[in-house]
Amino acid sequence: MPHLLPLLIRGINNLSDARYCAGMGADKLTFILDPAIPGFLDTKAVKELTGWVAGVELIGEFDQLTAPEINAIAAECALDAVLLRQPRSVAELAEIAPPAYVELAIGSVGIAGYLPHSSAGLVIEITEPLTTETLDKLFAIGQHHPLWLGPGLLPDLARHLATQLPLAGLVFPSGDEVKPGLRDFDQLEAVFEALETE
Repeated sequence: MPHLLPLLIRGINNLSDARYCAGMGADKLTFILDPAIPGFLDTKAVKELTGWVAGVELIGEFDQLTAPEINAIAAECALDAVLLRQPRSVAELAEIAPPAYVELAIGSVGIAGYLPHSSAGLVIEITEPLTTETLDKLFAIGQHHPLWLGPGLLPDLARHLATQLPLAGLVFPSGDEVKPGLRDFDQLEAVFEALETE
């Protein structure tokens, strides 16, 4: 089922989400591999989860770990890329072996002032109402950098942004199982359906 844009699902922590999102046509799945981030999974758990999915890009999320630590984990888990929760210098980015996505805060000066040309893409989560000024900034960034925007689990907003901004893709959160093997996918399903091509 093709979508208007590539889709990245963040924070996969269970097999139900991994298989569902891959089956519904997500392009990229992230796994939190940094102990400094809530929801951290160890490399053994990530390898077990990723062994059940195919056809998706596997991305590790990191915050405090050093480039050598990131590279070791990325190699062990056969990651296709990493997502850095905080901006790093160009020199630091150069030390990280896999392609690196960099997350920026939407309300910070960094949205306009920190645009790393050496990153695989910029990830910005929408955490406040979108003003015309912010939309203009996002439009300008999307024209010069691969921009991945996270609109939350809001199907109408996601479709609107997908058709109005020059985006590389959209970012959505995964969730938690109610109990092992039991998961409510209604919100994710609504997003996937809203973004299907007609």
